Amino acid sequence: MEHYGIAMPASTIRRITEYHAHGIDAQDAAREVVTGVPDNRTFIGGIDGSMVPVVNSPRDAQDRRKGKTVGWKEVRLCLVHPQGSATPAFGGHFAGGVEESGRQWARSAAKAGFGTDSHLCPRGYLHAVGDGAPWIAAQVGACFGAQGTFLVDFFHLCEYLGEAAKVCAANDPQAWLEQQKDRPEANRADAVLVALAPFVGTNDPATACDRYIRNRLSQLDYHGAIRRGLPIGSGEIESAHRYVIQKRLKLSGAWWTAGNVEAMLALRLNRANREWGGYWQSVDKQAA
Repeated sequence: MEHYGIAMPASTIRRITEYHAHGIDAQDAAREVVTGVPDNRTFIGGIDGSMVPVVNSPRDAQDRRKGKTVGWKEVRLCLVHPQGSATPAFGGHFAGGVEESGRQWARSAAKAGFGTDSHLCPRGYLHAVGDGAPWIAAQVGACFGAQGTFLVDFFHLCEYLGEAAKVCAANDPQAWLEQQKDRPEANRADAVLVALAPFVGTNDPATACDRYIRNRLSQLDYHGAIRRGLPIGSGEIESAHRYVIQKRLKLSGAWWTAGNVEAMLALRLNRANREWGGYWQSVDKQAA
């Protein structure tokens, strides 16, 4: 409109966008991503979920506005980049379970230059940080083996400690919390368990915190991560959700069909991975 005085209907813009979004999704799904050669570099990775608004309408209804159902469903996003780099390689999906999450994570790692070793030699590894969900740690093991380590997000652990502080030190919960926060950073999770012990036994925040720590003792090497200059929080992937997914898929008043969520996610990942030009080159090649 600005350059040529032509008004483009919103429905046309939507149709063209959806067409190319599905094309990008199909192109990436068909592309083989080859892993690099294992080296001594350290890579940083993260994976997390974000809720997006989805609408389901009966296909055989004359008026699809009637009988529709709306709700929030999870989209998963992952990233990997070499230590010191500020340019991650992204992956993600809407359909599929945790195995698909792992597959996307491994593809992202390959795009970032991470090499896998068939003998799982400890040359170079992925330092993954997450919120402590068991499936995340399981996918680190399944996809990266001995070349991957998982660290529970420190700030997520602090949320459990903060709730426990209200029970363990009702008179001064903040002082108790600050003391306990210092201990995991020095790899003294055992001291935190000792502090929790007198209050464990009922279904309360202290018991939940104790259980959370005991189930993840091998995933709390904060001292080692700090010493190597590695992150102990998952803020990078949480921030990426805002500018990769939510900025487009959580627009005010917008609801998405399931098929278009996957396609629009592929479009957003394509842009975030700086693969936009490659897609249009393939379009031009097909048109030639």
